[in-house]
Amino acid sequence: MSLMSFGGARARRSPRARSLAAAALVAGLIAASTGTAAAQTPSATPQGQPPVVTQLVGALEEPLYVTHAGDARLFVVEKPGRIRIVKFKAGAWRILGTFLDIRTRVGDVGSEQGLLGLAFHPGYATNGRFYVNYTDNGGDTVVAEFRRSAGRNKASPTSERILMRINQPFENHNGGWMAFKGNKLYVATGDGGSGGDPGDRAQNLRNRLGKILRIDPIDPDGSGPRKFKVPHSNPFVDGGGKDVVWAYGLRNPWRNSFDRLTGSLWIADVGQSAYEEVNRSGNGKGLNFGWNELEGRHRYPSGNLCQSDCKTLPIVAYSQSAGRCAVTGGYVSRRPGAALEGRYVFGDFCSGDIWNISAGHSASDPLPAPSASGRLISSFGEGADGTIYLTDLRGSLWRVNGS
Repeated sequence: MSLMSFGGARARRSPRARSLAAAALVAGLIAASTGTAAAQTPSATPQGQPPVVTQLVGALEEPLYVTHAGDARLFVVEKPGRIRIVKFKAGAWRILGTFLDIRTRVGDVGSEQGLLGLAFHPGYATNGRFYVNYTDNGGDTVVAEFRRSAGRNKASPTSERILMRINQPFENHNGGWMAFKGNKLYVATGDGGSGGDPGDRAQNLRNRLGKILRIDPIDPDGSGPRKFKVPHSNPFVDGGGKDVVWAYGLRNPWRNSFDRLTGSLWIADVGQSAYEEVNRSGNGKGLNFGWNELEGRHRYPSGNLCQSDCKTLPIVAYSQSAGRCAVTGGYVSRRPGAALEGRYVFGDFCSGDIWNISAGHSASDPLPAPSASGRLISSFGEGADGTIYLTDLRGSLWRVNGS
């Protein structure tokens, strides 16, 4: 399986990206023992608080995301279609078992396909509902609800209730991030793939691709035909576009987050051939983030710096140089007393670079020097206490020290 284009980067990669992919294929999964390995300390950044990553668990299969269900357990999403539970137990981090296995339903042949997203309902402790985003065996996006089974560490694979299917014209740019803010579920979709968004889907408000969607996923009529509620506060509910669209103009939003303190929405959008970007907004409602008219802060495809009619410009835009090729969005650390408290942590999939910037970072602020993690950063995630973690596609879960 090719790893070169995961996270929405292009089908053709720089020599550095290709060598990383080849190394991942040769090495296979990291067969690290469970437990805590020694910390790896990259070079310091101008902030004086560089992210340091410490390995927790190896022997995972192509992990793409990590999140929590409100307690000390971590739920790790694996690309082929499993969700694994990890917990600190008996003095070490251990894999407790498989929470959900839907590998027979998940199509993951393409490097950007698979089980891509997971979100637990805010009422999960009592209602047992959680939601996943995956590509099916035909390559189309499925957003579905599942239920916890009688055991707290097991879900029922037969409880699937499909909320929506989205046709994917190409195998890449599937998005996949999901998260709750209040009782509303936000779902990120890519532009449908190929290169340059040939169907102009991201700018088409009648299309669900290249968007952030927003729904209330609780079934409003039991087993009836309505699969979810459309919030009346959605920007296009009274016309002008699909009522589920919350924001648009995105190429492949690969890992987004809500700031625990302010509620601000952070969106990391993978670039086409020149620039990666991170966007931040109060809530993103109705915003156009520019793709495929803009790439970063530049006109697409001319590459000219945007001077007017610039839609919503990113607060961070960095070039695809020094082995960088695909941004991986992160989180603002809000754990009281943490060294990185008040700073947004994000990275690049190909280079393994990790940056931390102030939550108040503006487009005019320079991007500080990164730390080198040595990881293929497929995702960041949060524990219930606000600690930030990252997944390495080659098979391991890591904690970001200082978060």
